[in-house]
Amino acid sequence: MTAAALSNKYKGLGVEITLIESEQIGTVGVGEATLPHIRFFNETLGIGERDFMKETAATFKLGIEFCDWGRLGDSYIHPFGDYGLPLHGMEFHQLWLRLKQQGLVSRLDDYSYPIVAAEAGRFQIPSGDVNAIGSNFGYAYQFDSSLYAKFLRGYSERNGVRRIEGKVTQTSLDPETGNIESLTLERGEMIEAELFVDCSGFRGVLIEQALETGYDEWSDWLPCNRAVAVPCEARGKLLPYTRATARSAGWQWRIPLQHRTGNGYVYWNEFISDDEAAHQLMSTLEGPALAEPKQLYFKTGRRKKFWNKNVVSIGLSGGFLEPLESTSIHLIQEGITSLIELFPVEGVHPLDVEEYNDRMALNFERVRDFLLLHYVATQRDDSEMWRYFRDMTLPDSLQEKLDAWTRRGYVLRYEVGVFLPPSWVAVMLGQNLMPIAYDPRADRLPLDELDTELQGIKSATNDAVTRTPDQSVFLERYGAATSVAPLMAS
Repeated sequence: MTAAALSNKYKGLGVEITLIESEQIGTVGVGEATLPHIRFFNETLGIGERDFMKETAATFKLGIEFCDWGRLGDSYIHPFGDYGLPLHGMEFHQLWLRLKQQGLVSRLDDYSYPIVAAEAGRFQIPSGDVNAIGSNFGYAYQFDSSLYAKFLRGYSERNGVRRIEGKVTQTSLDPETGNIESLTLERGEMIEAELFVDCSGFRGVLIEQALETGYDEWSDWLPCNRAVAVPCEARGKLLPYTRATARSAGWQWRIPLQHRTGNGYVYWNEFISDDEAAHQLMSTLEGPALAEPKQLYFKTGRRKKFWNKNVVSIGLSGGFLEPLESTSIHLIQEGITSLIELFPVEGVHPLDVEEYNDRMALNFERVRDFLLLHYVATQRDDSEMWRYFRDMTLPDSLQEKLDAWTRRGYVLRYEVGVFLPPSWVAVMLGQNLMPIAYDPRADRLPLDELDTELQGIKSATNDAVTRTPDQSVFLERYGAATSVAPLMAS
């Protein structure tokens, strides 16, 4: 992704880009679910959506379903979009809260087009009429990340990126500045550069092994530290959402692609063994496994500096936050975007480095808070892990969010951060965290008129979804269906 973006931005401007990678090492390769921002990343590169989806066996994604997080048996969807329609200059959920206190409405999900469409397995591109039901939502993709990497490799090479196959065995540092001067590959070739981007994953070959930058570990807040992943044959209807099911010692993901389904179990090894986690995962697959389970080990947190000296760490080399809300690829995009904006023209400037590090630290911290919200907004106490979260002292930044919400349903807004207020509303209400009051301005409206308005929106939402095609049908019509395997329509 980094090579593709830099080659697109600086093509023809005299910037020489060399990509060093090893087929033997490969990539982590289990990141298959994304956030809507990836659409704009692809568009910036001039990548057509249909071609991208066919090449990566992608499906559309309207949100994430969370099962058993608030209480056992509960489920809700965090949608990529707002609820209802703008009414009377107020946030829709405040009006809903008023009716909820009167017992006049059921779930907020009924007023969300992407949620109702996702539950029905339906999809279409958002309407261009901003005042219409079916316009105020975004969408992302679920795709084969190894195929996406191959796709971007070809794109990069066509844009002039020089790719070298090999492993880095040695780094040479400038004795005065501490900058990296060159890399030596296993066959003896030396690569010199002015700026190095470390995309070497958890190993952090340059940012940590060479520069010893350090790591801020967040295991006290996000203690899950292992995962096991495996693909299986796809069965049933092709659903446009990712599923995350809470377990006693972690959670399990399900990501439907056109040609297979991705599965994984993220867990805390203090409360479950690797063998038991693998057994639980394999015993709950919807179809035959297509590979052996892949084991991953990690520590949640981030580098003390994402940009140190003349090295920028992007992806897992910069930090890792478990994939509960599909943020890994988004944080890569944030790193790439900030690097392009602050790209050194005449040498690395300390102020640019400081700005980059501040931006990325804030992005990581706000994703951390949102992920932690899922664990602490719960009524579960049926296992040691869930009791651990019930007794946790939260980061001040998250506690402030929760205090504002519980008082009157208000969501503090961020200038920097991927998750907007509707996302916070979805998780807090979805996990039964009801505020004790609502915005008093909602009382200006006659109760019966407000009830009628919301009933109209609910009915219009259902009607719009009824007119929306099944995702498999839309993929075929759109020209985005892969020929790898037949789509499962029912």
